[in-house]
Amino acid sequence: MEYSDSSTTAQLQHHPRSCLDIAMEVHRVVPPPHESTIQKLKTTLKETFFPDDPLRQFKGQSAKKKWILAAQYLFPILQWGPNYSFNLFKSDIVSGLTIASLAIPQGISYAKLANLPPIVGLYSSFVPPLVYAVLGSSRDLAVGPVSIASLILGSMLRQEVSPVNDPLLFLQLAFTTTFFAGFFQASLGFLRLGFIIDFLSKATLIGFMAGAAMIVSLQQLKALLGITHFTNQMGLVPVLSSVFRNTKEWSWQTILMGFCFLVFLLVTRHVSIKKPKLFWVSAGAPLVSVILSTLLVFAFKAQHHGISIIGRLQEGLNPPSWNMLQFHGSHLGLSIKTGLVTGIISLTEGIAVGRTFAALKNYKVDGNKEMMAIGLMNMVGSSTSCYVTTGAFSRSAVNHNAGAKTAVSNIVMSVTVMVTLLFLMPLFQYTPNVVLGAIIVTAVVGLIDIPAACQIWKIDKFDFVVMLCAFFGVIFISVQGGLAIAVGISIFKILLQITRPKTVMLGNIPGTDIFRDLHHYKESMKIPGFLILSIEAPINFANSTYLNERVLRWIDEFESEDQKKQSSLRFVIFEMSAVSGIDTSGVSFFKELKKMVEKKGAELVLVNPLGEVMEKLQKSDETGEFMRPDCLFLTVGEAVATLSATTKVQPSTDVV
Repeated sequence: MEYSDSSTTAQLQHHPRSCLDIAMEVHRVVPPPHESTIQKLKTTLKETFFPDDPLRQFKGQSAKKKWILAAQYLFPILQWGPNYSFNLFKSDIVSGLTIASLAIPQGISYAKLANLPPIVGLYSSFVPPLVYAVLGSSRDLAVGPVSIASLILGSMLRQEVSPVNDPLLFLQLAFTTTFFAGFFQASLGFLRLGFIIDFLSKATLIGFMAGAAMIVSLQQLKALLGITHFTNQMGLVPVLSSVFRNTKEWSWQTILMGFCFLVFLLVTRHVSIKKPKLFWVSAGAPLVSVILSTLLVFAFKAQHHGISIIGRLQEGLNPPSWNMLQFHGSHLGLSIKTGLVTGIISLTEGIAVGRTFAALKNYKVDGNKEMMAIGLMNMVGSSTSCYVTTGAFSRSAVNHNAGAKTAVSNIVMSVTVMVTLLFLMPLFQYTPNVVLGAIIVTAVVGLIDIPAACQIWKIDKFDFVVMLCAFFGVIFISVQGGLAIAVGISIFKILLQITRPKTVMLGNIPGTDIFRDLHHYKESMKIPGFLILSIEAPINFANSTYLNERVLRWIDEFESEDQKKQSSLRFVIFEMSAVSGIDTSGVSFFKELKKMVEKKGAELVLVNPLGEVMEKLQKSDETGEFMRPDCLFLTVGEAVATLSATTKVQPSTDVV
């Protein structure tokens, strides 16, 4: 506040006013409206499982309109399909063909990363996009295999089953894992349990993705160097040991070809990042690399000179695989565990990508509907020779930049892959593995987000530690081990915040009735005889003991200071605006605290208790001690002014 009169300003500086000098109207604290237990339970369940209130669109509608809305809710294609036009199709066909040129080489590459036959990657780029186009709500999400899910699936299954010695069993377990992944995903969406994936914080995902990208890249050294005897382990140390132990197997022809195509792919990626309008450069680069490398191998018979090729691929559309699903036997637990991990990871990636591009185009993606769509997509895929698929960021970014308007771009991509499966399979026979390795490395480089890591370091050091734990856990232990460590530390952080809530002492800002943290606002003043505390968390069984000990320490410290100033503690005021909930342990905490405060000759005063808190205190207050007008106030300023006027306590001008 500015004053034109300098003498008035000087007078205020020498004699700062506290809230005691400000006349104010005292407002009555009103108890919350009565609600039955059934009403409370209904409200709680609605806010927990239906925060978006999906049924509100059915209110006031006719029976016919309700059926139409229900069908559109379950099948979003019915919502935009009737208004689809040729102009939209022109945009979707361009974007669909563009992402198909990326999906075909990536599908082959990611299948090899999962230790599956390359053809399974193409199968997984055909059926799932069709299912998602009908059930999904994102216009930009491009569906197909992704590197992280492929890595996790391959590494976890390979711990018990060898893809080389028993390829049929490995393939069966991959399809079974895909079914369970889809089942978990669809169940989370159907039961409205999407908040579970929120336990994978941003810091956890950044560290996990970076670590997984490193592991994926290191695994490609086998193809990039032409090594035939390579370790089955995923850690940094075993991989590097295997690389330098088998230097005699390094092939200079493979290294030369891999280096050239890797540089080409990285350069095209850099060009597209710098100039987004040239998105087609990086989108078409993988397919161009596959075509050029295949022609080189075929022309120079490079397969006879140390360059390995993928070999002949099976022609035709996806064969049914429901008879290959294994719901019994000794490996059922492995399939369930792998399905749970890959399902949650791929679901998190898919929803995050969908929401990112929905925000750019200003439309909404329903998280629970997306879970059901991705889950059903994987369940159908497991019966049609597909493995775990979701929305990939790189493919979706290309789809977005290419001008996709609806999910028809996925249908166009699927049709393109279908044509490839039917007629173009012989052309991939001479495709070298080294180019597929270069494509994978280029794709996962974008998962290492260094600017985001630096931002986390600036904002929250604890989150940075969580990120590092995920990163180093993936590199040195295992993919699932690093993820488990990071999630465990994140949960520990949440438990720490719950069990050790922040409690601060408030003081009055001179000339106002505002009370703020004494440590934060240096100009704030203590009011003699008043200990004003603010608890910034719900009070429950997990933190009531800690709060009791902490408050008693506040009182002891306050009394020791008051003895020096020859004043006594008269009131302990709790500012409870941030206490959103309380349980029976919390009620007991206030009862015991009230007795302790009264033994010291002071009174306990509550300020602005919220509805649930006030209701539970009222029910437990048989003698009416908590609900007395002189113990319950709406603001701290009103409480201090009223109680000071009652006890004739004079304000102090000692500034903390």
